[in-house]
Amino acid sequence: MGSFQAPPGMRSSALLETSCGYLLQELQMIWNEVGEDQSEREKVLLELEQECLEVYRRKVDRANMSRARLHQELAESEAEFTHLLLSLGERSLPGRPEKMSGTIKQQLDSITPALREMRLRKEERVNQFRAVQGQIQKISAEIAGQSEYDDSITNVKVNENDLSLKKLEEYQNELQRLHNEKNNRLQQVEKYIAAVHNLSATLGMESSMIITKVHPSLNELCGISKNISDSILAKLNSTVESLQEEKQKRLEKLHQLGKALKNLWSLMDTSYGDRYLFSHVIDQLSVSSAEVSDPGSLTLDIIQQAEAEVKRLDQLKASKMKELFLKKQNELEEICNKSHMEIPSRSEMENILNLINTGEIDYAELLMSIDEQISRAKEEASSRKSIMEKVEKWILARDEERWLEEYSMDENRYSVSRGAHRNLRRAERARVTVNKIPALVDSLIAKTKSWEEERRKVFLYDEVPLLAMLEEYNLSRQEREEEKQRQRIKKVQSQVVVEQQNFTTSRPSTSNRRLSNKSLNGGFGNASPLNRRLSLSIQQLGSNGKNSVSLGTSFIKEGKKEQGKRIFPRPNFTSQLRDDTASVVSTFSGPLSP
Repeated sequence: MGSFQAPPGMRSSALLETSCGYLLQELQMIWNEVGEDQSEREKVLLELEQECLEVYRRKVDRANMSRARLHQELAESEAEFTHLLLSLGERSLPGRPEKMSGTIKQQLDSITPALREMRLRKEERVNQFRAVQGQIQKISAEIAGQSEYDDSITNVKVNENDLSLKKLEEYQNELQRLHNEKNNRLQQVEKYIAAVHNLSATLGMESSMIITKVHPSLNELCGISKNISDSILAKLNSTVESLQEEKQKRLEKLHQLGKALKNLWSLMDTSYGDRYLFSHVIDQLSVSSAEVSDPGSLTLDIIQQAEAEVKRLDQLKASKMKELFLKKQNELEEICNKSHMEIPSRSEMENILNLINTGEIDYAELLMSIDEQISRAKEEASSRKSIMEKVEKWILARDEERWLEEYSMDENRYSVSRGAHRNLRRAERARVTVNKIPALVDSLIAKTKSWEEERRKVFLYDEVPLLAMLEEYNLSRQEREEEKQRQRIKKVQSQVVVEQQNFTTSRPSTSNRRLSNKSLNGGFGNASPLNRRLSLSIQQLGSNGKNSVSLGTSFIKEGKKEQGKRIFPRPNFTSQLRDDTASVVSTFSGPLSP
């Protein structure tokens, strides 16, 4: 006999026996260590053998029952798989061999996934057929214009004996064609409805009533599918065309009214507030019918309001023109007066008013002409602004100069009286201002000459050339300064002569010499206080030439009283007095401000 090779099951059994042998050996070792009796050992081993046989028997019976059940399941699965292949129109399942081999479980494990996949395919294919057929019936009813249709998918009957992909593709092609036709019709309907909404909003109409009048299903509030039949499309098209014609008519009417309003506003110089009320009408003048889309921009109320405004302005135009012209004339005169420019002649303005009263003048040209004059006047006033600011400063400085002259002529200006200190402070400020006049006049002359060269015209100030005014002022100022200079020199010379006479005729005594020594130590100070008093007196006299001699004489008498009429003559006193007087005269040799 040849060598026997045990199958895997037998090898597992041998392994089990080997394992049991090891366990028995371990049990024997335990018994030996414990000292178990031999009878007790045999009894335990017999129980183990019987229990093992019982377990084997149960396992064998269960294996037989499982084999029979697997055979039955395999047969049923193969039959169902074959039926599914035929109904789905497929010859075989990819990835599954035609003939199966191996154990029953292997065969069953091989066909079970394929059978499960075929069942899923059938269910999916049936659902596809049912959905496609249901959509075909529904869309066909919508295109036909049927208002009521039961679209429940359970009402669709599917032939499960023919579930092939070829048949399904035929249904899908038909459904796609119907879908395209439905989408095209829906797009047309939505386009028409949107146009009706926009046109109705622009014209101020109720769009829902217009759409419902075409068909109730087109109104979304009804909650039913839209009717997309040929007749509904034709009605929508005619409705949109009629609304567009109405929009064009209203826009043309509004254009006419807007142009009329614009002309009347320009003629009557209507205020911005009144114009703003109809600004929406003017905004429509430059747009076409296709560009007008704002809600309520072409309502009947707007057109009627514009018509009423045009009618009202036409009635007010004749009476308003005279008032408007006078208003613009006043504006022009105000600009000229403010900048001291030449004002248009009154006779010319009166002639224009007579033409307005008789209606023999074009209002638009008249207003355009006077607006141009106002614009030119504003531009010239702007160019004169810097010069006029300096002229205002010059006028204020001249006022201060005149006040200072009057103040300098006041003999009681140094008296202790109410307000005298304020006048002194003002006189100090006035002297500072007057000293700036020459530079200010020179700057004015330069700016005026530059302006006249640029404009090629004479700069008039209240219809008098400004340069002539400035030159005349410079000449008069120069004459006044020269006259003041002569008066000062004359006064100083007279004072010097009087002092010399007083010094030469005096005869001091011993007692006077004592008093003189005291005054020299205390108050005279080597004749310097006298010279300082003289210089101060000349400065305070200013431009007052009339009282120069009398004031100088009183000042000298006051100086003699302070010295007690006892002054010691010194050899160099007369020369010192002459030097001081010469220094005073030289101080006032230039232009002297008050």
